[in-house]
Amino acid sequence: MAEPDLESEQIRLKCIRKEGFFTVPPEHRLGRCRSVKEFEKLNRIGEGTYGIVYRARDTQTDEIVALKKVRMDKEKDGIPISSLREITLLLRLRHPNIVELKEVVVGNHLESIFLVMGYCEQDLASLLENMPTPFSEAQVKCIVLQVLRGLQYLHRNFIIHRDLKVSNLLMTDKGCVKTADFGLARAYGVPVKPMTPKVVTLWYRAPELLLGTSTQTTSIDMWAVGCILAELLAHRPLLPGTSEIHQIDLIVQLLGTPSENIWPGFSKLPLVGQYSLRKQPYNNLKHKFPWLSEAGLRLLHFLFMYDPKKRATAGDCLESSYFKEKPLPCEPELMPTFPHHRNKRAAPATSEGQSKRCKP
Repeated sequence: MAEPDLESEQIRLKCIRKEGFFTVPPEHRLGRCRSVKEFEKLNRIGEGTYGIVYRARDTQTDEIVALKKVRMDKEKDGIPISSLREITLLLRLRHPNIVELKEVVVGNHLESIFLVMGYCEQDLASLLENMPTPFSEAQVKCIVLQVLRGLQYLHRNFIIHRDLKVSNLLMTDKGCVKTADFGLARAYGVPVKPMTPKVVTLWYRAPELLLGTSTQTTSIDMWAVGCILAELLAHRPLLPGTSEIHQIDLIVQLLGTPSENIWPGFSKLPLVGQYSLRKQPYNNLKHKFPWLSEAGLRLLHFLFMYDPKKRATAGDCLESSYFKEKPLPCEPELMPTFPHHRNKRAAPATSEGQSKRCKP
């Protein structure tokens, strides 16, 4: 059955100051928002936790954009809080390495809402899966530097992304890397307020989250950056856990067993008593990356500090000597171009699952 047309469908809203309802005049139905009919959908390029994404053409400007339909399947009381957070945050953010929210447009019904985003031709997860040859170290440095610049901007604006992973890093054909998918992002302040630890896709989740911390800082993003850097260098995920207990065990195998000495407050974390951690006294990063320079290993060690307070910040990383030694980072414009794979993109992983590429 065809959808009723917007012009012929009456919208009645309840009055706040007096009893009864009123009909919204046709010229006011969209408010200041444009109609999605002004965009030509070209193809579907992905489906995230919070919505389907299309490649589309703005018929007014001829610009190619990404059109993200907000999921409203189970919503009875308006826009989902995750989408409101994403819209509110992205409208505040303007940085070359953060995906741009251009505007919000609406469809035929009140529950039909689309975000118009800047279009990026690739996502790193698809690139890693389909590239004929892996990224060189110079290209890895170029990518990670851009991620760090975007993160430094976010963290200076008191925003934690909380879901960094390769499938949420997009790349334009000019080699510009942009962090995307802010559905789990949060603004934070002092004092830090409790947040749910069930965030960040399992393979990129910091140990304090796995052990049930109720407070979160920018350090959880930095742990994820360490996982991304290691994944790009090794051409495979660093810590591909199949469950939370397996994830913790993989971290311990790589970095050694945490203790109160190296991580003050570790023994008081809510879930510590639920796990029997293996006794492993060694840090095995050097064995995992025997070819990596001392500066590169220092950077990984800094990103993988157990104590969140001692973990590297985005600013610390940008000053790392690793990015100043040979091979030097290539310029974004000199990044190689690849066949477009975003139209084949698997659904990004949720906080409790993995994408097709991410299955062990």
